[in-house]
Amino acid sequence: MAFSTGLSGLNAASKDLDVIGNNVANAATVGFKQGQAQFADIYANSLFGAGNNTVGIGTRVAAIAQQFTQGDITVTNRQLDLAISGNGFFRVSNNGTIAYTRNGQFSLDKNGYIVDSNGDHLTGYLAGPNGIINSVSPVDLQIPTGDLAPTATQKITGQFNLDSRSAVNTTPFSITDPNSYTNATSLKVYDSLGNSHDVNLYFKKTSVDATTNNATWTVYASVDGTTQVGTGAIGTMTFNSSGGLVSQTDSTGATVTGPITLPTITYGNGASPANLTLNLSGTTQYGNSYTPNTLTQDGYSSGRLTGFTFNADGTIVGTYSNTQSMVLGQVALANFNNVQGLIPLGNNLWSESAASGIPIVGVPGGTNLGKLQAGAVEASNVDLTAELVHMITAQRNYQANAQTIKTEDQLMQTMVNL
Repeated sequence: MAFSTGLSGLNAASKDLDVIGNNVANAATVGFKQGQAQFADIYANSLFGAGNNTVGIGTRVAAIAQQFTQGDITVTNRQLDLAISGNGFFRVSNNGTIAYTRNGQFSLDKNGYIVDSNGDHLTGYLAGPNGIINSVSPVDLQIPTGDLAPTATQKITGQFNLDSRSAVNTTPFSITDPNSYTNATSLKVYDSLGNSHDVNLYFKKTSVDATTNNATWTVYASVDGTTQVGTGAIGTMTFNSSGGLVSQTDSTGATVTGPITLPTITYGNGASPANLTLNLSGTTQYGNSYTPNTLTQDGYSSGRLTGFTFNADGTIVGTYSNTQSMVLGQVALANFNNVQGLIPLGNNLWSESAASGIPIVGVPGGTNLGKLQAGAVEASNVDLTAELVHMITAQRNYQANAQTIKTEDQLMQTMVNL
């Protein structure tokens, strides 16, 4: 019996060394999780049940358990490298066959899909044209290569200080006569086709009330410096003696409390006519020089994708040549009730099993799911120092079991010699 007991010990120690060797070999493998040989003793079945003097008949490998502890995060500064800080796995698809990995070394294929070194597609949620994530079910993540559609300008927001020291101007307004207005400024707006146009705003001090000292400024506008917006003023602003804006009118003379709606602008060249609004809230009339404090608009031209980044919650944000940014999609992560039940497939991949339970799919930072760190990868969780010490221990175990067989052989030889 000592022969079989020693042999089982040799097999177990050899298997332990195999596991250690595999750990050491993958010490530099991104996303690798070290294994641990777990052993169980063996007892022979007894006809009348186990007794107090039962001797075991050796050992066996009960399981090779992988240790799903966090590996160190290593910064690579590579755009498509991703590391999971916390629980979860990347979900990848090979023609619909789903596998899971902690290796975040991804790249783009010729069709714009985010793939790993095996060519498997990273999965997640895609965004619609408005940048809203469709989180119904994970799909293969593909970076769109088409141009970002233009958005026509609808709102102009400006805040100015009009110089209270300016004289009243009685010259009839003309966009070609600088003497017919007090101040002017310009900004670019965009039509429905993404073409840019210059909208000029003209401010003209037209009156000062002798009783209240309220000053009225008339506002005009033109497109591309050649076409006046409307047939006259687009509105007026009245300031009190403290320099605050107290009332406004639109092009019809009606009092308005919010943004002024401009007369319809016809850009031509196939673009849709536009009805812009002009918000002048916060404009003042103080004894300082004319200053455009803020001047913005909400339109932009079409743009070409110039790059993209990943946020901690997995959202993919594309940047475009027109300075705009848009959410393109979001990486999905998966976790399991029993990660020890996952089946290792090689190539840094695992598959689900009945023992692991079904995958719980969500977004990074969700319940029991870690966050992403872009430009970094998760290193192997193998501790080389500990493995080398473990290797010495396994070697001693192997030598001790070999000594058991040697001793039994000597006993048998002695018996033969009697």
